[in-house]
Amino acid sequence: MTKTTVETLKTLKAIAETLNQSHDMKEALDKVLRELLSLTGLQTGWIFLIDPDGSYTLAASAYLPPALGQRENALMCSGDCYCLTKFSNGGLTKAVNIMNCKRIEFAEQTTGCSDTEGITHHATVPLEDGGRKFGLLNVAAGEKTFFSEEELHLLEGVAFQIGTAIQRMKLAEFAQQNALLVERSRLAQELHDSVNQMLFSVSLTAKAAKSLTDDERLRQMITFIIQELSQDALTEMRTLIWQLRPESLTKGLYASIKSYAALIGLEAVCDMEDELKLTDEQEHALWRIAQEALNNCKKHAGTDRVIISAVKKPDHAELRIIDHGAGFSADAHAGLPSLGIAGMKARAEAIGGRFALQSELGAGTIVSVRLPFYGIGGLIDENCDR
Repeated sequence: MTKTTVETLKTLKAIAETLNQSHDMKEALDKVLRELLSLTGLQTGWIFLIDPDGSYTLAASAYLPPALGQRENALMCSGDCYCLTKFSNGGLTKAVNIMNCKRIEFAEQTTGCSDTEGITHHATVPLEDGGRKFGLLNVAAGEKTFFSEEELHLLEGVAFQIGTAIQRMKLAEFAQQNALLVERSRLAQELHDSVNQMLFSVSLTAKAAKSLTDDERLRQMITFIIQELSQDALTEMRTLIWQLRPESLTKGLYASIKSYAALIGLEAVCDMEDELKLTDEQEHALWRIAQEALNNCKKHAGTDRVIISAVKKPDHAELRIIDHGAGFSADAHAGLPSLGIAGMKARAEAIGGRFALQSELGAGTIVSVRLPFYGIGGLIDENCDR
């Protein structure tokens, strides 16, 4: 075996070990990218994951030159480039040399940042698994304008390992999510079959008991203590079951929000321009945020009407839940936000959004989530993966 062959096998072995030790995708891609650069002597690299509609995310990067890394990698998170265009056109079937990096050219022309550390060209390799391409691995080094066939073959081997590992982690994540959904469904069914039915029986028994006595005080006690309280508990239980096993979101986010509002006794009025195009993760997060906002409205606002507003702008989309109820003093919650408010904020940030809460005593409450647009030709995302 030649020295080159031995070095290639060692590199592939080290990459495989790194990937097998990681279960978090972001962590795995960061580690393997740095490992690859260290083993090959290359200077910088980045990985794009690309959706079927052409939108992409910067999934990992390592040692980017200042021209590309400025503003927390902002230039890497938006706009098109030669490698992405070639990928979209179906022209990337193997590792290739990209003659010039359009992103570096753009950085020099628009931002005046010329600190490229000598990088002008890079190699691009498609990431794939089972014949389906879903990303790109790019690597570069200062003053290097050409990658040999041996180097490109090595990069193809590494890209194949990365692609297989990504699919393995996605399958593991899907299995975990599916197991959680199954358990939530099982728990919801048990609550429905036991506690929910028991409360319903108590409510019916209370109605029957009232007809067996002429004592008005006793009838009032039965009405309040048994019938009304059991009815309230029944409503709460149905709400909990719905939260554990909500209606399918396939019929639309707004329809699901309206259904839930009706379940808890609210009238939801939709004021929207269009159904927003959302990922499953975004849609689920917005649904949970809306659910919490509706629960708060039911418990505290003193109104039975809410407005669901969806707005699409050139640079962002925004969902708002509005009520004209009692409101509250936002200053009173500024130092110590409630668990529900903190949860809504965390869910919004987890999908790259911005959560806002506006409220005044006697003037109602507005809960809003703003999502920036991503992808080719989109705006620079201030919260993109770093």
